Amino acid sequence: MKVCEIFTSIQGESTYAGLPCTFVRLAGCNLRCLYCDTGYSYGSGIDMTIGDIIGRVKSAGIRLVEITGGEPLLQREETLLLTRDLLDMGHEVLIETNGSCSIQGIDQRAVIILDVKTPGSRMSEEMDYYNFGLLKPSDEVKFVICDRTDYDWSKKMIEAFGLTGRAKVLFSPALGMIQPSQLAGWIVEDRLPVRLNTQIHKYIFGPDERGV
Repeated sequence: MKVCEIFTSIQGESTYAGLPCTFVRLAGCNLRCLYCDTGYSYGSGIDMTIGDIIGRVKSAGIRLVEITGGEPLLQREETLLLTRDLLDMGHEVLIETNGSCSIQGIDQRAVIILDVKTPGSRMSEEMDYYNFGLLKPSDEVKFVICDRTDYDWSKKMIEAFGLTGRAKVLFSPALGMIQPSQLAGWIVEDRLPVRLNTQIHKYIFGPDERGV
């Protein structure tokens, strides 16, 4: 597999925020989101076998593992095998995907974090909306909000696809583009049943630090 980096830190996003987590960041991405903070993962990465990756994860001694990118499902077959093997070992596995690749076939024991591309990302037309129908209640759908237009668009998407009852829904403010307090105000004003999802690792370690 092409791997960008493997590291252990505090989970900074999702409903798992604050928990120790080992991250397997795979190399390569098919999108170029305006707010992307992991552009360094676009490159070719280093070659590692699934056994090598599992060895690194095992040595970290953390039960929670996130497979991310880049876009991990570009290496589809290998990612599905890695996910299955980690689950069989007793790990709790999160897979963060940009929503452009099908999530069909992912082990049902894994938690999918589907990062929905809003208009502000300039990649919303790349989304595979069929994925919404494949979500399960333990999965999470994350909307990164850049402005009011993104917020209103995301509300419409939640209603159109019935996402509130399908999976956990998170709204995340794009760093430097909208204040968390502003997004929080909109959510409260509309009584919207979503979770405000800030990137706490950026507040803890700084916005430009890698491996955290």
